[in-house]
Parts: sequence; C-alpha cells; structure tokens
Amino acid sequence: MDIERTVPLDNNYQDTRPLIVFLGDSVTFGLGLPPHDAYPSIIQELIDAAGYGYKVHNASVSGDTTAGGLRRLSWVLDGDIHVDDIHVLVIALGANDGLRGLSIVEMQENLSSIIEQAQSKDILVLLTGMEAPPNLGSLYANDFRVVFRDLADEYDVTLLPFLLEGVAGNVELNQADGIHPNTKGAQMIAEMVWLTLKPMLRMDSSR
Repeated sequence: MDIERTVPLDNNYQDTRPLIVFLGDSVTFGLGLPPHDAYPSIIQELIDAAGYGYKVHNASVSGDTTAGGLRRLSWVLDGDIHVDDIHVLVIALGANDGLRGLSIVEMQENLSSIIEQAQSKDILVLLTGMEAPPNLGSLYANDFRVVFRDLADEYDVTLLPFLLEGVAGNVELNQADGIHPNTKGAQMIAEMVWLTLKPMLRMDSSR
C-alpha cells in the first residue's frame, strides 16, 4: 500500500493527521525499491491496520550524512509541512558517516543539533542506531556505536539500537549491492521500527 493511497481522492480533502517524519539516508529512502516497499511506507500500513491516525512523511535523501540531515532540517521542519503537525521525528542517519570514516565527534554534534531542534519544537524523537563497517577498526566501531546510546541518555529520547539488526550482512534480505535491504529486508526493518515507534503514539492522535 502506497502512503498516498490512504488519502481519499477528493480535491477538497485536507489530511490533518499528525505526522511521523523520517529523516534518513538511502536505506530509509528505499533506494532500489518501489516507493511502497520502502520501510516507512510499510510502517504507514502498520499504522493504518492498528487504527492509529498518523501519516508518515519520508524526508530521506540517498547519500545523506548527519551533516546533510542537519543542513536540511529547517526545510524538513518548516517547509511543505507545518512543524505543529509533526508528532515524531525518526532520525535514521549515521550510516554514511561510518562508511566514509567521518569524524565521530562531528557526527555526535550533528545528531545533537538535530535532536535539540526537534525537542525545542516539542517533537518526540526516535533515534535509530547504526554500526560502522569493521574495516575501520574496533576502536572506531565501538566509539561510533556508543554515540547513539549516549545521545539517547543525554536527551532522554527513544533509541532503536541498530536499524539493520538481523538484516545487515544477510544476503537473503539485501539487494545485490549487499548494502540496501530488499523487499523482505525492508519488511523486517519496518516491523522492528514499528515495535519501538508504537508506544510513542496515541490512539486518539493527540500530541
């Protein structure tokens, strides 16, 4: 089910459901998949099936780093959608920082700024952790992993420790590039994220 298919074909219809905004990279964008198979779209299906009145808005961009996400944040929060309509911001960034071996300190600062800006607007945050590739060494990988836990503790936000848990490295759940989830992998990610996201929502869709 495509997200847009949940909106009636009525030119006078205004969708006033509170938003769940995904700020991520190619994995969350759904690179290599039809739009309706990207995991945020599957989460929309799960939301609808469970009777929650929320709408998913996928503001992810392939190749984005935490710096890129931070630069885009003001547009995401104050662009086509209205910030008062956003209930949850799902931050799914960091994978490209790790793949490029970028500064962990800068990654932490970028994520901190994103969280602070969301919280200043009374938006709940779901932070999804990532893992650095092993070829960068165990010290970098450990420091990288700890960033997400430390940020969750510091800002008291909900943490999903590893977005690709059970999917990364599994050839049956990834596309030929070995990096991006296939349809089955995206389904698994969606179900895992939904378990963490669901307690942050209200059946009456009030903030």
